[in-house]
Amino acid sequence: MRSGDSVAPSGMSGEASSTKLHDWFRVLQRRAADAMSPCDARPVRPLRRDCSMSLIRHPIWQYAWFVPDIDEACHKWNKMTGAGPFHVVRHHIAEDFRYRGQAIEADVSYAFGQAGPAHVQFIAQHDDTPSIYRDMYRKGEYGFHHIGLLISDLDAEIKRFEAAGYENACTLWGGDYVAYMDCRKDMGCFVELHGDAPIIRTLFEKWRQDHLNWDGKTDLIREAR
Repeated sequence: MRSGDSVAPSGMSGEASSTKLHDWFRVLQRRAADAMSPCDARPVRPLRRDCSMSLIRHPIWQYAWFVPDIDEACHKWNKMTGAGPFHVVRHHIAEDFRYRGQAIEADVSYAFGQAGPAHVQFIAQHDDTPSIYRDMYRKGEYGFHHIGLLISDLDAEIKRFEAAGYENACTLWGGDYVAYMDCRKDMGCFVELHGDAPIIRTLFEKWRQDHLNWDGKTDLIREAR
């Protein structure tokens, strides 16, 4: 997706493998809707203080780490911080995936969970395909990778970042369009700009509620279905 393109999805593949995560989003959205009032999934507002001089004007809602093993990371974070439960997507295949403008997609697995008020993500790459993860870490290297922002006007936000000198390194579809801006030269990490669709807000609210109502140990790792 070029920075000037519309973020509305077009002709996505109908293959089951490529729609697994999107279908999962829908299932969790339906489950969450049954237990939530309409105001629970309220949109994320820009920061209240005057951030007109800042590039980042939305709250940071996610912190993501590149790890050797997502299961191991889940167990260690649970032990250290009480984080969890974690929702895992293995060997994810995205829709409309682009890396540096090309249809190149690495074999990656994700784990999503809550650590108190912070949402955390773990990513493991299983091959050596060029990616935003290999851009930052060679094989055998791991560490912090990106922060995530929920954005209502993704096209405009991408253009703001590009105008400030940050490249749109990767785009994909996952319940809404997602763009990873390469901000390593100034922040030491990527910035994920994620579309603020209702299905996404509902999904993350469901995970937050799972954390708040959890006993801290039962079903720590929950597979995507």
